[in-house]
Amino acid sequence: MSVIIEMMSYPFMQRAFIGGLLVALCAALLGVSLVLKRYSMIGDGLSHVSFGALSIAVACGFAPIKFSIPVVIIAAFFLLRMAENGKMHSDAAIAVVSASALAIGVIVTSLTTGLSTDVYSYMFGSVLAMSKDDVEMSVILSIIVLIVFVFCYHKIFAVTFDENFSKASGVKVNSYNTLISIFTAVTVVIGVKMMGAMLISSLIIFPSLTSMRVYKSFLSVTICSAVIAMINFIAGLIVSYVLSIPAGASVVVANLIMFVAFIIVGNILNVIRLRKYSK
Repeated sequence: MSVIIEMMSYPFMQRAFIGGLLVALCAALLGVSLVLKRYSMIGDGLSHVSFGALSIAVACGFAPIKFSIPVVIIAAFFLLRMAENGKMHSDAAIAVVSASALAIGVIVTSLTTGLSTDVYSYMFGSVLAMSKDDVEMSVILSIIVLIVFVFCYHKIFAVTFDENFSKASGVKVNSYNTLISIFTAVTVVIGVKMMGAMLISSLIIFPSLTSMRVYKSFLSVTICSAVIAMINFIAGLIVSYVLSIPAGASVVVANLIMFVAFIIVGNILNVIRLRKYSK
């Protein structure tokens, strides 16, 4: 407890705690739908696009976040359309876009500023990178995402599992897919500053995969993912402060440990169920 009190006495740690926690929450909620729709790597693709956009913004003297958000939203919309049209598989589309964006970011960086502190933090993350504006954007984003999930839960559930039935039922599938893509893009851009472009996708993928090891219903997985994401972020941030290691890496390792623990718990529960049914 003394370590937490000491940690929270620093303004930059307060910003990192609040902003990072809200980003982790949003990423976990969005990640459930993305993973179930086999779009789990979209976070990785968009993070690379975000790095490319941020590198260009730093080189040109633009406001990084304000420049990157529309660029990443366009990329998310582009990836969604490519997958829906069937001209290219979603994983191939993500690989092409992410590799291209990362290459552009590296070239722009090498030709202009070099590996500056800002660019380094965008690639690998830094607790010092979270500004007051980032925290405010995280609060606004989390409120919007929570409102959408609460009031549109059944439609999101339908779109996630059966788009054809949803269309037949009158649900605007394209609108919901676009909305989720936009939320994911904004979440990635904000989260890149703390987690880094190389690690931000873990906030989207790990919590949902972890909760699916134990829970089976969509509601249970969604709630569990949100809780797991926040717990792992807090644990990772504390370890990062105590050991003076990058926060992004600490959060990923915390998620990995939780994932392995849930696999073990899930296997134990499956054995118990089998023994119960065999009697």
